[in-house]
Amino acid sequence: MTNSSLYNLVKFLEITGRLKRTPRAGWVEVGIRQPESVAGHIFRTSILCMVYADMEGLDQLKLLRMALIHDLPEAITGDLTPSKKTKESKEKEDAAINQILELLPKKQRKKYMTDWNEYQEGKTEEAKAVRQLEKLEMALQAKEYEKTKSTSQSLKRFIKSAEKAITLPEPKRLLSYILEEK
Repeated sequence: MTNSSLYNLVKFLEITGRLKRTPRAGWVEVGIRQPESVAGHIFRTSILCMVYADMEGLDQLKLLRMALIHDLPEAITGDLTPSKKTKESKEKEDAAINQILELLPKKQRKKYMTDWNEYQEGKTEEAKAVRQLEKLEMALQAKEYEKTKSTSQSLKRFIKSAEKAITLPEPKRLLSYILEEK
């Protein structure tokens, strides 16, 4: 690698590292003190994807790449809740993913952008799985916050969002179990 390539890789890592310090906006809105970071959400979503891909015989590496990059733009844009997503914020998100991936070598950039676009379209089995597992992770986090009484506000909107989004049989079964657990 050239010094320029190394510099860009370090910049890529620095930018993506911001996600460790970026709190999930939805949890902030409901008054969770010290909410999980976007990176924490990405981590557990990735774990879910790894396990689910093995269970269902899906392309594990593709699921992991999608899980790892699905919120990458938030290193630049900050975390946006679904209610705050607009056409303008979508354009900013697209610009941010391009800015971040531009720091990588062309081959990786192209592969990751392909995965990013596939996730955004949500049409393939892998993309559908990641999108639903991401919601499952959010519901699990909401239940954890409820158990620890981390907020006096209702977390039902997070649960309802997950229930609406999750249609695949195994994630749906897991969600039911999570919601039944006391």
